[in-house]
Amino acid sequence: MMTSDAALQLVSHMFWIGLLIMAPLLILVMLVGILVSVFQVVTQIQEMSLSIIPKIVTVVLVLQIFGSWMLKTLVNYSASVISNIPDYF
Repeated sequence: MMTSDAALQLVSHMFWIGLLIMAPLLILVMLVGILVSVFQVVTQIQEMSLSIIPKIVTVVLVLQIFGSWMLKTLVNYSASVISNIPDYF
């Protein structure tokens, strides 16, 4: 039977899986953003494309490297939630 505790646990697990899936992307884009900002401060170059293009390249590379793992994790979580639907009622 689905109780409020079970629903909260399900939502909590969903948020943790989402954070786990997005962690490599968020961390690496943040590091690249910090490095570009430091470079801009040191060289006093304030070009907007200089801060955006490395982040876009980082996103593409991270998705190519970690994309299959992200998809497998998401599919496994979705499959476990869908297979447990009868247990919720």
